[in-house]
Amino acid sequence: MRRQVLSLLVENTSGVLSHISGLFSRRGYNIDSFSAGVTADDRFTRVTVVARGEDQVLEQIRKQLAKLEDVVDIKELKPDESVCRELVLIKLRAKPEDRQNILSVANIFRANIIDVSSDSMVIELTGDQSKLKAFIDLVKAYDILELARTGETGLSRGDKDVKFIK
Repeated sequence: MRRQVLSLLVENTSGVLSHISGLFSRRGYNIDSFSAGVTADDRFTRVTVVARGEDQVLEQIRKQLAKLEDVVDIKELKPDESVCRELVLIKLRAKPEDRQNILSVANIFRANIIDVSSDSMVIELTGDQSKLKAFIDLVKAYDILELARTGETGLSRGDKDVKFIK
């Protein structure tokens, strides 16, 4: 089973995300991660979809996505040819005696403390999935109260595959 990260450039129209997710649902494909955001040109949205499967299934996903009317471009983001990141926000129970240890772990991972209250801390961390997993595994001991992940997003390296739309 292989993991595939697809970067889709789609027209920024109502229903486009529904069309994409509906395709996966109708065909029985699972989505590991899904993120979307408007590009520098607000006519277009960049959607990053991560899926796992056999080569034949992953190729079928790509072909079916290419058939969608709103899809302008599709790129596979291969690990050695792209930069992919994910954001995680973690709210930890933070007793006064634990705060320094939590700060030390956060500093090692270059995480940011973005909120502190009398009994909790919210930490922001970006990185690849292995970095996020390692951090989450280390802070589990402090009681994770809430956790939110954005899903993976990415871009290819260099400018050889950039699609310019006029």
